[in-house]
Amino acid sequence: MSTNNDESVITSYARAPARTISVDGLTYAYRELGPKGGIPVVFFVHLAATLDNWDPRIVDPIAKRHHVITFDNRGVGASTGEVPASIEAMADDAATFIRALGFEKVDIFSFSLGGMVAQALVLKHPDLVRKLILTGTGPAGGKDIDKVAGTTYYDMLRATLTRSDPKEFLFFNRDTTGKSAAKAFVERLKERSVDRDAPIKVKAFQKQLKAIKTWGRSAPAELSKITQPTLIANGDNDRMVPSVLSEDLHRRIKGSELIIFPAAGHGGIFQFHDTFAPIAVEFLAR
Repeated sequence: MSTNNDESVITSYARAPARTISVDGLTYAYRELGPKGGIPVVFFVHLAATLDNWDPRIVDPIAKRHHVITFDNRGVGASTGEVPASIEAMADDAATFIRALGFEKVDIFSFSLGGMVAQALVLKHPDLVRKLILTGTGPAGGKDIDKVAGTTYYDMLRATLTRSDPKEFLFFNRDTTGKSAAKAFVERLKERSVDRDAPIKVKAFQKQLKAIKTWGRSAPAELSKITQPTLIANGDNDRMVPSVLSEDLHRRIKGSELIIFPAAGHGGIFQFHDTFAPIAVEFLAR
């Protein structure tokens, strides 16, 4: 862990500088904040998401103590190229990006699709990862992961009909608490007003969905090979990536820790950011 009392260190995601790095003919868009030095925490984002989809209430507390990097994988947001056809290829791209920045060891904070990419990365490039945070995600071959596309399109339709953000349906319960947490989350994503990222293209989104479906239908990975300290979290009512899959990950990754938030959906970590962010900070500092 690195601490830095220099007032010039940016620890607010809303003000994190937008950067790019080119490698192998591709340009990756990323943002970085927090004190440099020590092991950086690289954030792996969810389906259809760009740099603008990270909750500042999760990023900022981590960035107070750690060098944080968020990035758009190939073909997403402001990063160039085509979205890969498989989760494993996305993991290879992520490894290429991390190494291009000059890092030989990182901690990973992942959510949803990002958690699938993170699992593939740890299994394919184990030396690159020190600690792993998997939230709202599931393993290869996990029950009903191949149904993510159907759920997503259904909720996008519901959102269009009610003029809401699809994440309000996909990430949160539709009870009073869930609806209010959803609105607050969507508002927080607007806190950055300058240098916003390019939205994801429809074709890129469709390719991601296809990769998730393939992941859901593929043979289970040997998660027992993951020896990195791992923190797993989800809500107890995840409609996108069923909550039982978090328990499955916990059973199969030796020594992992599991937090299930009550009366919460896919975005449980965002609904309970006040509780979850300190837990994540403590886990990374341990």
